[in-house]
Amino acid sequence: MPTLYIVSTPIGNLEDISLRALRVLREARLIAVEDTRHARVILQHYQITTPTVAYHEHNKDERVSAILVALEQGDVALISDAGTPGLSDPGYELISAALDAGHDVTAVPGASALLAALVVSGVPFAQFTYVGFAPRRSSERQKRFAALADEPRPVVLYEAPHRLHACLVDLAKALGPDRQIVVARELT
Repeated sequence: MPTLYIVSTPIGNLEDISLRALRVLREARLIAVEDTRHARVILQHYQITTPTVAYHEHNKDERVSAILVALEQGDVALISDAGTPGLSDPGYELISAALDAGHDVTAVPGASALLAALVVSGVPFAQFTYVGFAPRRSSERQKRFAALADEPRPVVLYEAPHRLHACLVDLAKALGPDRQIVVARELT
């Protein structure tokens, strides 16, 4: 039975991709991509001509069934804009649907912004809490961050660059002056 491959892509440096990932992307029948513009950069760089289909937050409901039909006919690869699909993007819904349909789902591991940020942070992280993207509205962020105030483990979250300052202000309010905050970007 054909396989859905969850393929990690570089988080910045295009050389941070495995040989296995390149092979899977070349041999797949179809590549489901979060954003065709981002995917085009890496696919053109490595001269991969496999057909792509956009699969993202705004079209996921309509695309799952079409991708499953393609999966009936051959292997499909899923990639996100950067890093590992399924982590703070709609990938998990396609993965769940493929599993429900009886398909094999296989990870092709690689770069992860979450782990890269942790290892360069200088913070001990034998255990940590990941909370995904911060809410867009300040009031919602403050509520979410207040719930984390007593969390003893390092907390990892994602934020868009244009909202970072407001997010840091809300974090400082909720967590107080004694909580260490590390901002990581351009990790590779």
